[in-house]
Amino acid sequence: MDTATLLKGSIRDIPDFPKPGILFRDITPVLASAELFRAAIGEFVKICREVKAEKIAGIDARGFLFGATVAYELGLGFVPIRKKGKLPFHTFAESYDLEYGSAEVEIHTDAFQKGEKVVLIDDLLATGGTAGAAVKLIKQSGAELVAVAFLIELATLGGRAVLGEEVPVKAIVTYL
Repeated sequence: MDTATLLKGSIRDIPDFPKPGILFRDITPVLASAELFRAAIGEFVKICREVKAEKIAGIDARGFLFGATVAYELGLGFVPIRKKGKLPFHTFAESYDLEYGSAEVEIHTDAFQKGEKVVLIDDLLATGGTAGAAVKLIKQSGAELVAVAFLIELATLGGRAVLGEEVPVKAIVTYL
């Protein structure tokens, strides 16, 4: 069985969470299994090696779990993209819309060297709001975004289009 099929088989569907009409994809079984977590990290590492990443960025909070582990595995630095007000130094900020309002993410202004090859990692691509804001922050910082990688993509929600065609988007597991 290939890795994507193995991972997909372990992701739980939780209907009506966090509110009615939402089908939540629960990745905690992946995180709880050493074998599955290692398999997921291995897939992210392959993606990062293919694009010759020089630094990894991860989106608050589950992107930290995968991104920091991948950075460690590759011997690269890790940059957190955090919710507004959580970073202590000078930041760039980007807001984005949610179904119930808006939110904002930030990155330190000195997070990357100009032209540094960065891979952005997160657990899930849905509508693309959070990832789209993170993409803008990385570009604003002067880094070269060489890929955006997700454990899961919910393809029917169109998040890939929000990220733009110039950004290579990779998903380990895709739900159509």
